[in-house]
Amino acid sequence: MTSKEEVLRSISELAAQNSISKEEILSAFDGVVVSKETIQNKRLGIADILYYIGGAIVFFGIAIFVTQNWRILNAPTKVLATLGSSIAAYFVAIFFSTKEKTKNIGLAFHLIAALVMPIGLYITFYEAGFRMGGSEIQALISAILFAVYLLSFLVFKENIFLFFNIIFGTWLFFSFTSYIVGNNPIWNSNFYNYRLLVTGLTYTVLGYAFSKTKREPLTGILYGFGVLGFLGAALMLGGWKPHQKMIWELAFPGLVFAVLFLSVFLKSKSFLTIGTIYLMVYIIKITSEYFSGSLGWPLSLVIIGLLLIASGYLFVYIKNKYMPKNS
Repeated sequence: MTSKEEVLRSISELAAQNSISKEEILSAFDGVVVSKETIQNKRLGIADILYYIGGAIVFFGIAIFVTQNWRILNAPTKVLATLGSSIAAYFVAIFFSTKEKTKNIGLAFHLIAALVMPIGLYITFYEAGFRMGGSEIQALISAILFAVYLLSFLVFKENIFLFFNIIFGTWLFFSFTSYIVGNNPIWNSNFYNYRLLVTGLTYTVLGYAFSKTKREPLTGILYGFGVLGFLGAALMLGGWKPHQKMIWELAFPGLVFAVLFLSVFLKSKSFLTIGTIYLMVYIIKITSEYFSGSLGWPLSLVIIGLLLIASGYLFVYIKNKYMPKNS
């Protein structure tokens, strides 16, 4: 029997040779009977949401329990209630994830483990007498979590481990760089913005790298947060009058239009939506800074309104012309 990969490869080759059209492929689905199993899988959406809500409630329950009884509980009980429960949730998640029917339940327990484990480590180090509150303890905890989930990903090859590994890796990057810099006055608030810029760019590159692999479910999330962080950092680096930095203010519209161009190339609505929003924010920022005094605020508002209408039209035009309806 021909495998799905071989069929898709054959379709790609025929499409490249213009021997088959998109309409012909779609017409092949006409009259296809949807099985009961497919209908059941679609109905699992509500159950999945309940799984994740339940996992979040468990997390809040543990956090509230420890907070309310902090003075009553002894150190071993605090560690057991937090770090112990997170480790237990981690192994329960692995157990459920090994079976297809309970895989989504396993994801809920992964959520519990990933949320509770940082708290458990904080409490463990606190009870062990470590100095809390500094970037060094954050770097240590995030490094432990990064190592745990990196090892888990290498062993189990599951996207959920990669997802949390990216989160804890980001935390490690920010906390470790803060620890290296310390309170050095040479570094100002722009240091955070540059790190956010690098993080956003890294997310975007990772999203593109995953887009053609089985890690593709992570692509949309990485694109969204990547562009949001990248353009947000670039906008903040431009500053506000009278302390603005002209290099970044002049570069920002170029970055926005580059994102809009990439939205067409990547067929990404995240790029298009976030890029358009930042374009609107930039228009309001520049107009209020440079034209409200010379043209008057009412006329500036009229110009802002017209430019926002133009931005909205650009969004709709690109979306309708270049974005597939099922993207």
